[in-house]
Amino acid sequence: MERGTTLFLKVVVFLIGIVFLAVYIFIVPGIAHYAEELYPDSSYIQYFLFVDLYATAIPFYFALYQALKLLTYIDKNNAFSELSVRALKNIKFCAAAISILFVLGMPLFYLLAEEDDAPGILLIGLVIIFASMVIAVFAAVLQRLLQNAIAIKSENDLTV
Repeated sequence: MERGTTLFLKVVVFLIGIVFLAVYIFIVPGIAHYAEELYPDSSYIQYFLFVDLYATAIPFYFALYQALKLLTYIDKNNAFSELSVRALKNIKFCAAAISILFVLGMPLFYLLAEEDDAPGILLIGLVIIFASMVIAVFAAVLQRLLQNAIAIKSENDLTV
């Protein structure tokens, strides 16, 4: 892969990180405050939303870091290595963790959608769960393919 292509992908990963940092800083507190306004007698909902949504930031940013590492391995012509397999494995676990955290938060999304009569809130949560599971499955398939390619490569190296 050309160096310009991986540089472009690294910039895109970095921009995704900046956009989601802005979301976590500016939008998540607004969502939690809105939940507190809808249910003033249950202020714990606000804190649960904070914990659930901010907890998703940890695997998200770890997955972005692993993607940057994977792009660095590709730059150094080290794409077919155990390091790349480990990075894909970490991305798979991070995507599954994000999906699990959003599943745990779905009752809160349901309460917000029910009170505000806005089913789109529930749909956003379901799309995030589905998208992260697709990423997890895709990373698992790539991990398996890469493991097979490494095995074939090492077998060919021993033959020659």
